[in-house]
Amino acid sequence: MSTAHGYKKIEDNLAHKVKDTTGVVGRGITGAFRAFGRFLTRRYTVVFVPHSEKKVYNFHITVLSMFCFILVIAGIAGVSVWNGLNNNELRNNTIGKEKRLKEIQASLDQLRDETAMLNRVARGFEDALLNTLSIVGSDTGERAPASGGDLGSIFNIRETPEGQLQEVDDIRRIAVNLNSAIEPLGQIHKAVESLGIIMTEIPSIWPIKGGLGHISMYFGQNINPFSGQYYIHRGIDLSTYRSGDPVVASADGQVVNVAYTEEFGNYITISHKHGYYTRYAHLLYARARVGQRVQQGDVIGYIGNTGLSTGPHLHYEIHVGSDVVDPYKYINIRSRSDQQGR
Repeated sequence: MSTAHGYKKIEDNLAHKVKDTTGVVGRGITGAFRAFGRFLTRRYTVVFVPHSEKKVYNFHITVLSMFCFILVIAGIAGVSVWNGLNNNELRNNTIGKEKRLKEIQASLDQLRDETAMLNRVARGFEDALLNTLSIVGSDTGERAPASGGDLGSIFNIRETPEGQLQEVDDIRRIAVNLNSAIEPLGQIHKAVESLGIIMTEIPSIWPIKGGLGHISMYFGQNINPFSGQYYIHRGIDLSTYRSGDPVVASADGQVVNVAYTEEFGNYITISHKHGYYTRYAHLLYARARVGQRVQQGDVIGYIGNTGLSTGPHLHYEIHVGSDVVDPYKYINIRSRSDQQGR
């Protein structure tokens, strides 16, 4: 019982102390606020005394007003600094954007130049294509005047719609319409392929393997090296200054004659399509046999000095039906001396 009474007493004392302490703290805080309020409301008189004898101006101001005025000035200064920083950032961004715009403008100028060049190349391509189509006999249609260096009527390119970037539209239309050139190019391919087949059927290559040699005597009127008199040379003489160089068939065909005569020595005659015949004379010996089918470029014999000959050379003739023609007009592989002309 005495113990409980002791606890109760301690508890009452503690409660009184807390109450007293709280009261002291509360009164202190209240006093501080009152003192601060009196400080803020303390009035000061500001007097403006002019140097002349004019009226003296004075006004009253409190600490709170001065504090508010300082806050306003500080706020204005802060906003000014913040705006200044933002303006610098905006200025830097503007400079960066202007630089980027200049780069874009330079790229656009380059795009315009490249597009103009592309249009010129496309124009040249169109002309070449039209000319080629006319040569191979394809229908090219009527050609309308072209504008702006584009592909013209063959690609049916129209003017650029208003408001659309000219260069981009040009490139798009050129790309699309170049696709339409695939069909005529296919026709050209077929024509060239057919031409290639025909070129193997007519005597059209240099009859010495590797394009060796030169023309030592041309077709037509020449001086006979044995009689010293003018005569008609019915072919061309090709010389490499030595015997044994391979002689090739100048076109696809069939060997119809392999023989020896006092005039031609060892010679070969080949029959080709379209009424062509070729003769290869003064051979060291013939490699082909009668009835053998040969292709253009096949080795059929070797250069020699047989028959009526002044030295190792190949006598080469081309016949069309019963006519003898100048082989020079059919040869498309020539030696350096041949290119210099007669």
